[in-house]
Amino acid sequence: MTKNLNGLLKFATAGMMYTGFAVYLYQPYFNRFRPLQNLLVVNVCLAALGCFVLSRRWVASFWGSLFAGAIYGFGPFALGLAKFHPTAGLLASAIPWLFLPAALWPKRKWRWLNWPLCAIPFLAILLFFELSAHYRLFTIPIQTRLRLADLAGLLAPTVSAEQSSTLVGFYQVPIAALAMGFSILLAARRFGIIIIFAVGTILAFCHSFFNVSPIIWLAIPVLCCSVLVGTGTQGLVLASFNDRKWVLTSAIIMAAASIITLLMATKYFQIFAGLGDRYAKLLTEAAKMYILGAVAVTIIFFMARANSRIHWLRQIVLCSAMAIDILLGARFIVDKIF
Repeated sequence: MTKNLNGLLKFATAGMMYTGFAVYLYQPYFNRFRPLQNLLVVNVCLAALGCFVLSRRWVASFWGSLFAGAIYGFGPFALGLAKFHPTAGLLASAIPWLFLPAALWPKRKWRWLNWPLCAIPFLAILLFFELSAHYRLFTIPIQTRLRLADLAGLLAPTVSAEQSSTLVGFYQVPIAALAMGFSILLAARRFGIIIIFAVGTILAFCHSFFNVSPIIWLAIPVLCCSVLVGTGTQGLVLASFNDRKWVLTSAIIMAAASIITLLMATKYFQIFAGLGDRYAKLLTEAAKMYILGAVAVTIIFFMARANSRIHWLRQIVLCSAMAIDILLGARFIVDKIF
């Protein structure tokens, strides 16, 4: 009874925090919203809450699950769907909820049902677009798919927002947790999640079929990565002396990303007549976030190396850095769309 009450309290707390953040992001534009656009606020909250609940299957930490939900619901991809019909975001927000039957199904009871249950989100996407085509509701252009050029936005999604291109990738600081999450995924040999991630990514690059806009398939790998951010956040906070090499790897990845981003900024600054200055400045800001993430993870590395058990301090350092990055990044993306 106490466990259920504690779970409901965490769910309600997460819901209130997501709702408050959504209102903060969209409130400046409420007066110009058409009635159906109010659905955008509902979409991001449902998406974040769905990922929060789904991540609880693997993440014990409340803060890990909270940031997993924030990365999915308020990440560049989910916010970028506001450029299309509001029901497109509603479909993306339903994806984590549709994965719950597969995630919560008892492992020892009819295990063969896990894969059919994992197919539910894929079938729901097909059904949604078939019904949309039948009722002539074109939520996303069917030619909108992921291209190799869009992958440049992985390093700095704010640059993609400035260019009004497809928003992929994640905010900078959470990539440290994502790297840690991937290492945990590989160590645990969760091949099922890897397959789901790979299928969703491949479909996002494919041409349209069954009237489905390929870009919507990207919601599935983004969801997988968001859960891994939650797993990695928990892993970094609880990392022991034996895990220090993985923490150091995350810090090195962040430092390398900051260097690459600064080199890209330098290239844009060199464009004739200052035409690339606005992109260079965004890349510079992204590099600052990478450096912030590298510093936060380096602090955690030295704490793990010293076998320090002050987990609450690690949590404050890492979560504060991620919160700053998400707040600034989401604010910029929403302002650019509207």
